[in-house]
Amino acid sequence: MSMPLPRYVVFGEALTDMVRQADGSWLGLPGGSCWNVARVGARLGVPTGFAGAVSQDLFGDDLARASAEAGLDGRFLQRVARSPFLAFVASRHPPQYFFVGDDSADLHFDPARLPAGWRQAAEVVHFGSISLVRQPLAARLCEEATQAARAGKRIAFDPNFRDLMRTPGYQEVLAHMLQLATYVKISDEDLAGLFPSQDTNAALAQVLAMAPDATVMLTRGAQGMTMLKSGNVIEQAALRVEVVDTVGCGDAAMGGWMAGVLADRTLDLATQARLAAATAAVAATHAGAYPPLRHEVEALADSRAATELNTL
Repeated sequence: MSMPLPRYVVFGEALTDMVRQADGSWLGLPGGSCWNVARVGARLGVPTGFAGAVSQDLFGDDLARASAEAGLDGRFLQRVARSPFLAFVASRHPPQYFFVGDDSADLHFDPARLPAGWRQAAEVVHFGSISLVRQPLAARLCEEATQAARAGKRIAFDPNFRDLMRTPGYQEVLAHMLQLATYVKISDEDLAGLFPSQDTNAALAQVLAMAPDATVMLTRGAQGMTMLKSGNVIEQAALRVEVVDTVGCGDAAMGGWMAGVLADRTLDLATQARLAAATAAVAATHAGAYPPLRHEVEALADSRAATELNTL
């Protein structure tokens, strides 16, 4: 009996973060914003597929192994005979990084190789991050988003701004994805990068105008988050935890949010926000981009003592 196709499909990049250590050596860690989001969905119990391509070498092996450990549907991960996509992180504070990925594996993802019937089965389809600026992959993913929206699927979008998005043409991609979106996660840092001539309020107003049908989650790090939908505004404080690392907390918020709405589409904005904040907070208690488990998130979300502090 074949396994059912996933309800949550995340398109985008998986890569290896090469993180410079204090002694000058480099530590390779599986990563990538979209891949992190997918792992969170799977670990929270939502049948999830990560639709992307990785190399056939040891870097791709690590990503494939971690994907399987998280419970991602293995039919969606493609292995191709191309070089790995690497992100060299010279410093986290302040952020200093660069990417090595000319003609790398991620760019050779082929939507035609996805399992038959996947779009009919999917309920939420996610896009975002640097996969939408790296051609020819970006054009393929924009088309997949268009087709999924036409099929009546809910589109989730997290731009996750990086310097690569300053290139000509990305603003058109941004407008296309916002118009299609059902759910948009965006940070105050994203707004500053995407709309550098505007303050946060003006940039947010522009996003809301470009995504008229979307529920929008604005994250502000330790200052918490705001959920906005059709004139309704809900404020959610960051939850109090012992912070170890904030890497991947934004991705955790996105995955936790989508896991919540997939579990119950009738959740009100306040409950959606609290689940997203709790997922990010649990992720912050671990080193690296940790994908929380459902019981960890529910325990924190249900805790009346969980109040403000330091996460997204």
